Amino acid sequence: MSATAVRSPVTPARVTAPAPYLLAAVLFVLYAAWSIRRHLRLQTSGYDLGIFEQAVRGYAHLGAPESTIKAPGFNLLGDHFHPILALLAPLYRLFASPITLLVAQAALIAVSSIPISRLATRIVGTGAAASAATAYGMSWGLQSAVGFDFHEVAFAVPLLAFGLTALVERRWTAAAAWTLPLIAVKEDLPATVAVIGLLIALRGRRRLGAAMIAVAVCSGLVIVGLILPALNPTHIYAYAASAAPDTQGPLHRLLLPGVKLHTLAWLLAPTLFLALRSPLLLVAAPTLAWRFWSTNPFYWGMGYQYSAVLMPIVFVAFLDALGPVRPARAVVHVACVFALAATLLKPLPLRGLLDPDNWGANAPARPELTHIPDNARVAADNRLAPQLTSRCTVYLFPGYPQAGVRPEWVAVSNPPDTSMAASVTMAAALDRLPAYGYQLTLRTESLLLYHRQ
Repeated sequence: MSATAVRSPVTPARVTAPAPYLLAAVLFVLYAAWSIRRHLRLQTSGYDLGIFEQAVRGYAHLGAPESTIKAPGFNLLGDHFHPILALLAPLYRLFASPITLLVAQAALIAVSSIPISRLATRIVGTGAAASAATAYGMSWGLQSAVGFDFHEVAFAVPLLAFGLTALVERRWTAAAAWTLPLIAVKEDLPATVAVIGLLIALRGRRRLGAAMIAVAVCSGLVIVGLILPALNPTHIYAYAASAAPDTQGPLHRLLLPGVKLHTLAWLLAPTLFLALRSPLLLVAAPTLAWRFWSTNPFYWGMGYQYSAVLMPIVFVAFLDALGPVRPARAVVHVACVFALAATLLKPLPLRGLLDPDNWGANAPARPELTHIPDNARVAADNRLAPQLTSRCTVYLFPGYPQAGVRPEWVAVSNPPDTSMAASVTMAAALDRLPAYGYQLTLRTESLLLYHRQ
């Protein structure tokens, strides 16, 4: 890979056209509409929307970010390090709802398109910039994040977009200021900050780059080695086991099975593989390394939120690499067509906006849950949990009720939701409820509601 410099008579401060902001507004509406619609149709889940809402609710009431869905009294900072979630507390205090988190995520990801669009304007002009920002906004990594609940990495997306565009424009202090807060987003991101510091050092600001590397390395070691084990109930870093060495060779473990190469190909394909020409692509290396090294197969593919942080990296690297490419504008338009075609042809979330079936009535179980009073303790299955976390203390069924923790209510989907437990496990847990003193008080086509006498 070789570095490319952005040459343009337009300085960053003078790119004031409304197009980037209009496109961000459109993306926000699309993201928010899909996220909210999923929630109203009971397609969100306790893992992870309910868990994150409980954490933000704790911050909003000046307490610890505890999640009873994980376990009674479980401090979520002992699971992943994401104190940046506290920034949502004032908004959640005003609008106590899981929809608040979904809207905030939509806004954060949509805003990240603004620096991408402005950088593209400097490089390829206004028309092609719209295509570049559209390709970015519709990229599969961002769509996958929007299509699966809420996650802390939503904060990382705009921080990386603004920070890396500043790096391309050689605004070193701004690049550092935007990317250092990544340390507070998740415990794996200090490694990303260290790589950005290395690039800043190699591009001429050695002291600033070295300082970033030192801060990132020290904070990462403290977070993983001290803070997370101290706050975890078992006093370990819960995800260390998935990174333990085994008998595989390093290359074999990093690149196989083939789903990992498939993810890499789809990561680079939207940029026509031109992102490989920019050294900025190195910023993606830490995220790809921990995902592919892990023994958890959920990290290897294109689903969930795991690739969201890679999208701004890949697209800024793509724009950074366009300097010597001719004709650059045509290349950007092709990338846009690729992103839109992938949305229509692959089962990507935003394609669902075109399906009339997704705009039918809300799930009938939502109004039925009003039989549960506010501030009650409830054991709910994975699909019903995020419908209750804003006003009740929620535990996850079928893990609860159990000896010592017997909420007043048990709410189970009809038929029982099996996203977190097999059908036989759910059936056995339902059979145990009478022995715990629960009676069936409401049975509908969508809900089983039990109350403890």
